This record gives sequence, C-alpha cells and structure tokens, in this order.
Amino acid sequence: MRTVKSYPEAWPLHTPFVIARGSRTEAKVVVVELEEAGIKGVGEATPYARYGESEPLVLEQIATLLPQLQQGMTREALQLALPAGAARNAIDCALWDLAVNQRQQSLLQLSGMTAPDSVVTAQTVSIDAPEAMASSALALWQNGATLLKIKLDNSFITERLIAIRAAVPDATLIVDANESWHAEGLAARCQLLADLNIAMLEQPLPAGEDAALATFIHPLPICADESCHTRDSLPSLRGRYEMVNIKLDKAGGLTEALALADAASKMGFEVMLGCMLCTSRAIRAALPLVSKARFADLDGPTWLAVDVEPALKVQNGRVIIAASAVN
Repeated sequence: MRTVKSYPEAWPLHTPFVIARGSRTEAKVVVVELEEAGIKGVGEATPYARYGESEPLVLEQIATLLPQLQQGMTREALQLALPAGAARNAIDCALWDLAVNQRQQSLLQLSGMTAPDSVVTAQTVSIDAPEAMASSALALWQNGATLLKIKLDNSFITERLIAIRAAVPDATLIVDANESWHAEGLAARCQLLADLNIAMLEQPLPAGEDAALATFIHPLPICADESCHTRDSLPSLRGRYEMVNIKLDKAGGLTEALALADAASKMGFEVMLGCMLCTSRAIRAALPLVSKARFADLDGPTWLAVDVEPALKVQNGRVIIAASAVN
C-alpha cells in the first residue's frame, strides 16, 4: 500500500516575471509525494491559468486517483486516467522518482537516455522598456549567459530587439511572443527577426489561429509552444512550424514527453525543451529530454528568491548535469 500526499507550494521570485499575458511575483506549484516501504518519490507541476488550471483544480484532479495510487497505479494506467496537464505531470514524475529510488538508478538510466555533463540554458529577458531589456540582456551576458530568450508582446518590437541586439551583439537570441501577435504583418516581422540574427521565434500567434504560418516561407525557424501539448498536436503543426516546445506540464509528465520527442523527430520537427516557473525538482524530471533538444530553456528555478534543496547548479548560462543531479 502506498501513502499519497499532495499539496501546494508558493515560491517568491527575486524579480517580477513579465510576459505578454501578465506579470508574476511567485511560482505556484503542486507537489505529489508517493511512499512505499519507506521509499519516497516526489513530483512537481506548475498549474497554468492559460490552460484553465489552478492549484485547487489540480489538487482535485489528483484526489480523484487517490484509491488507484494507493493500490499501486502504474505510469501506463495514469496516461489513460487523466488528460495531459499539470495534475498528470505531478503524479507521473513522482512515479518516475519512486522507481528511481526503489531501483537505486539515476533517472537517465531508468529512462534509457543520456545527457552531457552540462547544457546551455536560455536565460529569459522579461518585458520592459527597450533600454531596460537591453540592460538585463547585457547583465545576463556578462554573467556568462550565451542564449537569451526575449519575451515580447505586440508593442515596441523593433525598438526592443534593436536595443537588445546592440547590447549583446554576439549572444544567441530567441524570441517568445506568447500568442500576442496577429497574422497581419507577420511575415514582415519574421523578416525583421531574421535580419537581426534571431535564431528562433516561439508561438507568435494564438493557438488555433496559426494557419497564417503556412502562407509564407519562414526566414527563421518558428516553434510551437501553446499549440503543442502531446503527440496528438503534431499532425496539425506540419507546414506551420519547424520546432515544438516540449514541457512536462503540457505533456502531462515525462512519459508522454519522451514519446512526443520521438514522434516529433520522426515527423521532422526540431525540439525545444522548456519549463514553467518552478523549482529544481521540475527541471531534474525533464533532464532525460536534454539530448533531444536543439534549445533548452530550463531557467525556471533561477527566478526564485530561494530554490528547493538540493538545487540544480546553473553556472555561466549552463545547467550542470552531474550524475548526482539526476538520481
């Protein structure tokens, strides 16, 4: 018989996180703990209002599976019992962590994946005035970050990007519009980004309104985020996107995320590995996907005033993936 606990946590940020759909000052997560014979597994997920999620709703979803979880529910059964989302992610990652601790293997070993000793992670520049964003980008670059993710809304796009590129001429820049742009003028904006040597554009149009992406030749890769959750999303993305952003919270856990990465590769999509605002627990759970990704955006914990212990080490813009980091 397993014991099952689930509870919310709130982790204050050291700096407000501002994107096109609003500002946040804390990371709100839900944690699941499973224990069998004194061995524990822990999973974390971030409920996201954009997908109709909240901490109470996610906790209610988890509670519906309490009897099955207590009786030994498997990851395979879980995929059928809950839809993709934060609730399934928290449970799925707890099941993976429980198996890791029971078998005394690393998560990489258990998943059959490999990873380098470290991986470059994007460091996010949140929305602000052009000069403030340029200053933030320069500070990150001076601290060793070489890949910067620029958050934008539908205003001051040219001014912000020109200021940032002038401040960090040698940085690799990717842009995330979080669904805030419109089809009108999109091709011209994409050309502007290409002219500024932007490496990738993420989710410029609202999910469900991205047919316009098929009407012009892309001068830079475009990545689906809100438009891609699971393998079921992929067929509709062909001819519109070159990349997909895989997040455990969207996929509903590592189990589906691994399958999504394989399916995306077979269909010709490149992969970005992303995260929500979260603690190091959530990033550890995603590390088996690192070797599949062209870009990794794993800076969620770096926004926290205080991280969970033990915290993953992020140094000079890289997440350090030592063997102990994925045990």
